[in-house]
Amino acid sequence: MLVKPIISAANAAGKIKEGDSLMVGGFMACGSPHTIIFSLKEMGTKNLILICNDTADHDFKTGKITGVAHLVQTKQFKKIIASHIGANQETQRQMNARETEVELVPQGTLAEQIRAGGAGLGGFLTATGVGTEVANHKQIILVAHRPYLLELPLKADVAIIKAKKADKAGNLVFNGTARNFNPLMATAAALVIAEVEEIVETGEIDPNDVHTPSIFVDYLVKAEKIE
Repeated sequence: MLVKPIISAANAAGKIKEGDSLMVGGFMACGSPHTIIFSLKEMGTKNLILICNDTADHDFKTGKITGVAHLVQTKQFKKIIASHIGANQETQRQMNARETEVELVPQGTLAEQIRAGGAGLGGFLTATGVGTEVANHKQIILVAHRPYLLELPLKADVAIIKAKKADKAGNLVFNGTARNFNPLMATAAALVIAEVEEIVETGEIDPNDVHTPSIFVDYLVKAEKIE
């Protein structure tokens, strides 16, 4: 089994180019690749399209900023596709000021769109959002007289994800609920960079414990920042 390259966070950030669509793992910054996020902030790459469950925390009163919110603060996204922005006042401000395009997607729909992208599906039907703004400009299909929205798959140029452990071949193990969107995103991007807290020799991870197989991973980064 081939060994995956272990690169620096700066090198990883450099693989994300202006205009790329970028999937970022995490759920309110839990399970997010913080080391790569900070390197991408320092690099200042702009006009990215973010695909993420949420935009983490940015509280104007307390000054608290977490996870991908650091990149929102520096206006590195031209578009955000997410399920929840309620804890990020800067995302809300940018959306209302029309500085950044924000597309809100029901969480289950977002997860299934990413899964469909990774599985090579052409889309799926869901009743979620029928009769709401979510249905605007989407095809409605009747099944047994019930309306469903046709939701299309989501893929990305790059996914940056976070795992607890990896072996040198790139097999990943996630920690509890920090798994969240990470395994899905690993299947749905052309380039996948996994930030990991521990790297062990190939064969040290029981195959039954592997959550994401090495075939989905291109590069490994050793985690340095944990929020």
